[in-house]
Amino acid sequence: MARTYSIQKMNIGDRAIDFNLLGIDGKYYSLKDFKADALLIIFMANHCPYVRARMDDINMLYSKFHPRLDIVGINSNDPDYEGEGYENMKRFAKEFNVKFPYLFDETQEVARAYGAVCTPDPFLFDRERRLVYHGRINDAMNPDAKPTVQIMAENVERVLRGERIEKPFDPSVGCSIKWRTH
Repeated sequence: MARTYSIQKMNIGDRAIDFNLLGIDGKYYSLKDFKADALLIIFMANHCPYVRARMDDINMLYSKFHPRLDIVGINSNDPDYEGEGYENMKRFAKEFNVKFPYLFDETQEVARAYGAVCTPDPFLFDRERRLVYHGRINDAMNPDAKPTVQIMAENVERVLRGERIEKPFDPSVGCSIKWRTH
């Protein structure tokens, strides 16, 4: 498992890029389906130990902030990669009790548009769907580390209060997105 850090392609203040992706519930979703005061888009993977280790934190964000925060998981990994693909996304969501939409970016176009390169790779947007934070969920730098600071939760609170985020880009760390080779 190679450790990969997120890169900054989207700039703070850029608008969220629209998509039309199939969710594990059989419905298609686009930005217009999310109306909360803030939107957190997380590029995720089923197999990645970094994602699996952060699922409790991600689920806590949903429990604590929904309906003021919408969360969307997007899986952009090559579906032929072991443990990935649409059916494995359904199993993953059941295993981790995912309550937010988990979407399949089969063409990988959405990940490329956002500049996502790792999993998890979280992007936080305000009410106007402008990027206000791109980075870590917490301060744990590897899957078995216990977090001491819930960075994303603190930043969501700031956004919901209308405050500026002090460090708007704080590279996330995780597995690389598994790009298709064909």
